[in-house]
Amino acid sequence: MFHGLHTWLVLCVGLLAFAPAHADDYADATDAFRKASESTRFFSNAYGYALFPTIGKGGVGIGGAHGKGRVYVKGAHVGDTSMTQVTVGAQLGGEAFRQIIFFEDERAFKEFTNGQFEFGAQAQAVAITAGATAQATTGGTGAGKNVGGGKAEVKGGYQKGMAVFTLAKGGLMYEASIGGQKFSYTPKGESKDKDKAKG
Repeated sequence: MFHGLHTWLVLCVGLLAFAPAHADDYADATDAFRKASESTRFFSNAYGYALFPTIGKGGVGIGGAHGKGRVYVKGAHVGDTSMTQVTVGAQLGGEAFRQIIFFEDERAFKEFTNGQFEFGAQAQAVAITAGATAQATTGGTGAGKNVGGGKAEVKGGYQKGMAVFTLAKGGLMYEASIGGQKFSYTPKGESKDKDKAKG
């Protein structure tokens, strides 16, 4: 029953994210993250990054999310990725948001692109508002705990080789966790090669 609910949620809340992203969508998302004070510096020092122009998310109690993106190394598009997430807990509403995952080094890049990468249950991202201020703790594959207790004052940094930022596109969601996000990866050109082989 849970598997059926999972499939239904992903189909319902991810319809926006299932639509193919155009080059302009990636350019707009990149521009938005480059302009945000929390994430701009990572473009100059990261080994690479995964960029999702739109992730559709929603739910009441049990939520789901889905999005498609591209993976870049030194600014070059090297492959495609997709993300699926099911969450259970205190959440309400729906939203569409952008997400970027920076890889500190080649090891982190290889970990993400092994085809079975998943963020831990407590992972958090830095949520960037329209005013470009951090609203959540930095995540990665770790626990994403606050620094110094109390409210998060972390501006973003690598944890276990990855730094994650989200930028809301609209809607309402009382939950900023990226825990449980699962990623697939296909190197650039591989899917086309498979299609040719079938033909």
